Amino acid sequence: MDKKLLDILVCPVCKGKLIYDKERQELVCKACRLAYPIRDDIPVMLEEEARQLEADEYA
Repeated sequence: MDKKLLDILVCPVCKGKLIYDKERQELVCKACRLAYPIRDDIPVMLEEEARQLEADEYA
């Protein structure tokens, strides 16, 4: 994931900072408890495509 791209991307729901999870290929918003997938090196920044985080993830 390109560092410059990560610096400008924000959560589309709350506009908060995202955390890159390299292992799962996701961008995570702790505030909304959503994980946005990265497919073919392209972040999918749609709320309906995001995965809801489990209670123990990114606590």
